[in-house]
Amino acid sequence: MVSLKTEIAGFSFDNCLMNAAGIYCMTKEELLAIENSEAGSFVTKTGTLKAREGNPQPRYADTDWGSINSMGLPNKGIDYYLDFVTELQDQDNSKNHVLSLVGLSPEETHIILKKVENSSYNGLIELNLSCPNVPGKPQIAYDFEMTDLILSEIFSFYQKPLGIKLPPYFDIVHFDQAATIFNKYPLAFINCVNSIGNGLVIDDETVVIKPKNGFGGIGGDFIKPTALANVHAFYKRLNPSIKIIGTGGVKNGRDAFEHILCGASMVQIGTALQKEGPEIFQRVSRELKEIMADKGYQSLEDFRGQLNYL
Repeated sequence: MVSLKTEIAGFSFDNCLMNAAGIYCMTKEELLAIENSEAGSFVTKTGTLKAREGNPQPRYADTDWGSINSMGLPNKGIDYYLDFVTELQDQDNSKNHVLSLVGLSPEETHIILKKVENSSYNGLIELNLSCPNVPGKPQIAYDFEMTDLILSEIFSFYQKPLGIKLPPYFDIVHFDQAATIFNKYPLAFINCVNSIGNGLVIDDETVVIKPKNGFGGIGGDFIKPTALANVHAFYKRLNPSIKIIGTGGVKNGRDAFEHILCGASMVQIGTALQKEGPEIFQRVSRELKEIMADKGYQSLEDFRGQLNYL
């Protein structure tokens, strides 16, 4: 019997597939649609200390090869999502979930994490160090010194399971430098990658989104090679206790298979979920199981990280 079961930081999931933060996760209704699909889990919208409207519309556009967005962290505030995942965890047969969050400053991040620490929520946290679309706020994880400082401060008080969402890295030395920092801390997971920041898509003679004069994060088919490279580079460099969630360019079972082959323990779907809806999890699950069965694999452990080299 082919199984898609997986585990992160002691939390079990019947299916390795889930949504990517930002897609189908703004409201309780959207989150319940993921909860009631074949996805193994959901991650919430990245919650900030206060609710945010985000950037002006239009701020998302489908493209031939994926999508471009400059959402600007629209969300209903951390209390909305924290209350919801806490409510769900107390229900019978509830799946395990991931609460995404970030402050707009290190101080706000500490306030949010202390709020979660003092709550009854016992699930996973995804700290978003990689949003490229808030004007005036750089992607934290490209500043290694700041990343090290933030993680040091967080783990001086935060005791619950926590992982981080990362932007894509493009240089081998950056994989080395980042992994050296991450291995210092009891991270539950890393999620790679967020969208490739500050792309530009043009229709005739005009940009397709309004914020930042059209500059936005690129997702979908465009970014799968970069995502796979990040997953595999960190799989080879991180402590085995730090699991990897692979995100980027997943629209079918083969894409998910490749992420796991590169080392991912779970796989998130973003652009394709936006286009197809939660029904995508049933199709991709079926396709992934068919690939595994054809190859004689019964579990994800049979091939996770076993990428062959020439």
